[in-house]
Amino acid sequence: MPLQIPDPVLGTWAKGFSARAAGLRLSEVASAGLHLSDMATPVLTVHEASLAHNEATVFSWAAAQGVLLAPHGKTTMAPALWQRLLDAGAWGISVATPWQAEVAVSAGVDTVLIANGVTDVDAARRFGALLAADADLRILCWADSVATVDLLASARIDEAHPLDVLVELGGAGGRTGARTVEEGEEIARAILSTPGLRLAGVTGYEGPFGPDRSEASVAAVDAYLETLVDLHSRLDYPEGIRPVVSAGGSSFPDRAAAVLSRLGASDVDVVLRSGAFQIHDDGFYSRMSPFGPLTGTAPLRSAMHAWARVVSQPEPGLALLDAGRRDVPFDLDLPVPQSVDGAITALNDQHAFLQLADGAEAHPGDVIRLGLSHPCTAFDKWRVVAVIDDPDAPDPRVIGAVATCF
Repeated sequence: MPLQIPDPVLGTWAKGFSARAAGLRLSEVASAGLHLSDMATPVLTVHEASLAHNEATVFSWAAAQGVLLAPHGKTTMAPALWQRLLDAGAWGISVATPWQAEVAVSAGVDTVLIANGVTDVDAARRFGALLAADADLRILCWADSVATVDLLASARIDEAHPLDVLVELGGAGGRTGARTVEEGEEIARAILSTPGLRLAGVTGYEGPFGPDRSEASVAAVDAYLETLVDLHSRLDYPEGIRPVVSAGGSSFPDRAAAVLSRLGASDVDVVLRSGAFQIHDDGFYSRMSPFGPLTGTAPLRSAMHAWARVVSQPEPGLALLDAGRRDVPFDLDLPVPQSVDGAITALNDQHAFLQLADGAEAHPGDVIRLGLSHPCTAFDKWRVVAVIDDPDAPDPRVIGAVATCF
């Protein structure tokens, strides 16, 4: 299904796009003959071939496992990249907030999974109106308490066009979610008894239970996922509903598939929400992602890089770059220089401190390629992202651009 893809006219508001791109529509960038050297630094780019590789790898794996994907759209908030996921066979698009859900609906996504409780009654009313206006639209959200169900009830959604609600189960030390299976059953009863709401399944997030890929972390994640299976097995769903059981962030999709796929595909949709795989990274997810030997697939490739220019070399062994906290992610790892030996040791708002390795050189005006960690906090700093053909080329060609909706 074709989405509504933003196609703005580029100007100085589009960070990274120089005067050569001014006046172009986003859709015209591909044929403008631009190269990386035509861009202003700092600039964020995505690599077309790595995108395609990551999408093909994960969707093929999911099909073999018998699970569905609703990738987390909040990772990029880029409808053009969502379109690629839907074209690859995504069951839907996940989001984190009501506002993100409205962005997805307005773009044309017809199955939107809000991976959160909706406690904004006005937002729930808007969802009710959207559902009533479009028979092909499906919106699913979570509830982890009877109080959340009561708030949704006050939105008075039309029973003929119900809002699908999944019971969210967490656990001690987790994030959101009911803390026991018994609490989950109580929430399910509340959903079943509320006009305008439809009990649609069970869900949760396993990430907090496994901070790494150690044996203990994997065991803790598996134990948590088993509680989702337990809760699902205890529930009686409304007639005609095909329940959804959903988990699977970007660190443990393999474990979610292994545990939840035992439910079988005949009467339940097992939906994984992994979102970072499309972009991947050179930091956190390169350490945490199971794709590669653990899944018997090719490893994923980082599809994003930042490019920053040396603006100062105030002392031997130290160079200052023009990319800082407003340009590159720093919440999980600092960027990693890839075109010169050294390390980024600190970031200011608009500067990166590059400590050069012995014998390495970087001079004012040089452009340094940076590997990044955590796509979610890379894309939110950019309104337009350039698509390039080959990050290893001497001067990569700019073959497109995507707009974000942050």
